[in-house]
Amino acid sequence: MCQRFSMAAELPEVQEHFEIERVMVYYRNRYNIRPTQPMSVVLQQNGERILDEFRWGFIPYWGKDAVNADLRNVHRNPTYRKLVDKQRCIIPCNGFYYWKQEGKRAYPVRVVMKNRGMFGVAGLYEIWRDTRGEPLRTCTLVMTEANSLIGEFESRMPAILSKEDISRWLDEETYDLEALNPILRPYSSEEMISYAVTPLIDIHGNDSDECIREMDLKRAWVKR
Repeated sequence: MCQRFSMAAELPEVQEHFEIERVMVYYRNRYNIRPTQPMSVVLQQNGERILDEFRWGFIPYWGKDAVNADLRNVHRNPTYRKLVDKQRCIIPCNGFYYWKQEGKRAYPVRVVMKNRGMFGVAGLYEIWRDTRGEPLRTCTLVMTEANSLIGEFESRMPAILSKEDISRWLDEETYDLEALNPILRPYSSEEMISYAVTPLIDIHGNDSDECIREMDLKRAWVKR
């Protein structure tokens, strides 16, 4: 599962990369996003790309897929199929966090593109109503098989999309899961790298640029 990620880039860069035409939210850099927190999403509505903000994690929880929608379950779960038909989004990102276990010790790593650039992950969204009827906008990351790099930490990884595939995923005229399935594939490990970061990423509320700085491995080790 992906339980932490970062999205740190200037707004004009984000708008250009994802071809965003309208910004609906106050955007800021996020260095350590975790489940239940708000995060940026890209939607397409009436042919227009929009940057908005949703809560990470579906409500009510359907189980372990509340924050990560495993592609295998997307095929089996009728609720997911409904979301794939009409409620697809892109999660802007520029790094995932994992823990690398070696014996009784572990250290956190950040997985990024070799060029340290941003990328888009396939997402699904849902709008729930609370007991007062107020809307709560939620989203989840779509997961696929891990590539060889992320396979060191997890068996699944977020479905990273190329710019062309982002357009296909957001296409409002596409409703067929089978047609979209080929683009939900493992991203090439040859284009990604990982490096050790501070164990402070595990502290709730820590969202500073310290989270993304490369750290000496000796300072990153912790007992787990």
